[in-house]
Amino acid sequence: MDDRTSFPFGPLNRLVYRRVVVPAQDFIRTEVAGGVVILVAAVAALIWANVDSSYFEFWGTELSFDIKIAHDTNSLKGWVNDGLMVLFFFVIGLEIKRELLHGELNSPRKAALPIAAAAGGMIVPALIYVAFNAGGEGAGGWGIPMATDIAFALGVLALVGKGIPPPLRIFLLALAVADDVGAILVIAVFYTESLDLVWLGVGGWLIAMILMMQRFDIRQINPYWVVGGALWLAFLESGVHPTIAGVILGVLTPASAYIRPKRFADEADSLIRDWKEADERGEQPTSEALLGQLEELTTSAEAPLERLERSLVRWTSFVVVPIFALANSGIDLSGGVIGDATTSDVTAGVLLGLLAGKVVGVIGTTWIATRVGIGELPPGVTWIQIVGVGLLAGIGFTVALFITELAFDDNEVLATNAKIGILCASVVAGLLGYMFLKLSTRGAASEAAVE
Repeated sequence: MDDRTSFPFGPLNRLVYRRVVVPAQDFIRTEVAGGVVILVAAVAALIWANVDSSYFEFWGTELSFDIKIAHDTNSLKGWVNDGLMVLFFFVIGLEIKRELLHGELNSPRKAALPIAAAAGGMIVPALIYVAFNAGGEGAGGWGIPMATDIAFALGVLALVGKGIPPPLRIFLLALAVADDVGAILVIAVFYTESLDLVWLGVGGWLIAMILMMQRFDIRQINPYWVVGGALWLAFLESGVHPTIAGVILGVLTPASAYIRPKRFADEADSLIRDWKEADERGEQPTSEALLGQLEELTTSAEAPLERLERSLVRWTSFVVVPIFALANSGIDLSGGVIGDATTSDVTAGVLLGLLAGKVVGVIGTTWIATRVGIGELPPGVTWIQIVGVGLLAGIGFTVALFITELAFDDNEVLATNAKIGILCASVVAGLLGYMFLKLSTRGAASEAAVE
């Protein structure tokens, strides 16, 4: 039965369904499909890097810009990471704000459990990594195993199929969003090497300008793109990673529509009525004009946050992140690289951090939170399913690779060892998570059959 026909459509339920359930369902479907594209891009990068050395030459191509107030030179891969990925982090900012306002993080009671699980899933992996690398040349990579890749995690969860309670999907989504917040803070605070206070001040002034534009009810999106681009440049020159500008812009995006639903309905009825009356008088009004007015009215009735997330999430899932994966996943496996990785403390820290640290951290903090009364398991969710979620949280692909480039941008050997750990851990975590969750659904099916 279709969810839309079986859902009890009271006024409050309609609001909850539109603001929470539908966006979550759409987001999950998009991320699942995007995960497949990202996987293909990663495999293509590995093949390209080991078949033809042009992979490294291509992504190492230097590109520069030079304007009166700023200039910079970076490799093509660097511009992907510093420029194109701003869109990815902008969408993360939108997701964070949506979850804080309308999702599972919109109240302390609901947010407590996924935030606790995310915190444990970040702290324990970092500690495991530090245990292997404290005082060594790879010590700066402690942030790598803290990340969770939501696209792959939700993709594996979807592969499990029937039997997974919907609250478990929402729990994983909320956990991953909370994990994203932690990763963003780590990038902003700990992977900023130096600061230019003048450019940082310019960035602050631009943020204030955006708030003033909203205050004066400026609705055209083009001015925001211009100021947003200037904010990216200010952060690029300030020393703070420019993708943080994307997160800030996402969080600043208005979450309420310019007109209320009742006004939309009244004005839409008026437009249609006027069009019909004109048609009856023989004035032959064009449908294009009516559709244009309705489109403008519809845009005003939809929150900019919802509209931008819906339009951009597909671009980030199917274009931006796959290009990032293609640029960053290529590893030359010749010359004993695999052998070196097996003895590398960096590889061991990343591998065990993602595999063991994530599951221990997620399960441990979730158990503690439920025991002390901070939160309780979502309805229908079992502990074996929490184990599966903990394993899926060990799929640390996109953001883990991103932090690797920040931590080891000047040491290709350490970066390669970290990437091997990320790829191996992500594959194993995905397989184990699938097995645990599949086992949990069989158990649920058996219990249902007995009843």
